[in-house]
Amino acid sequence: SSPKSFQPNGTSEEALRCEIEELKQKDLALDREIAQLLSEGYSLEELDKHISLLHEYNEIKDAGQMLLGKLAVIRGVTTKQLYPEYDLELSD
Repeated sequence: SSPKSFQPNGTSEEALRCEIEELKQKDLALDREIAQLLSEGYSLEELDKHISLLHEYNEIKDAGQMLLGKLAVIRGVTTKQLYPEYDLELSD
């Protein structure tokens, strides 16, 4: 029998569980950060503005990643190989 972790679609149940756990940890960390900012005197209104700007940034970043991915497929290279061409850092 094949190992449980291997699935034809390349995503194992274990990997998904790990991802879910990571997201839970990030969620807790964000909750702590928000509580910290509130305790430092930031208003919820200010935080809402920051949050909407972050959402906008993430949407732009996701669209950029998707386009880079499509370009990489067309050229037959990895996405990371395109980064220097567009002056992107791997952390971008």
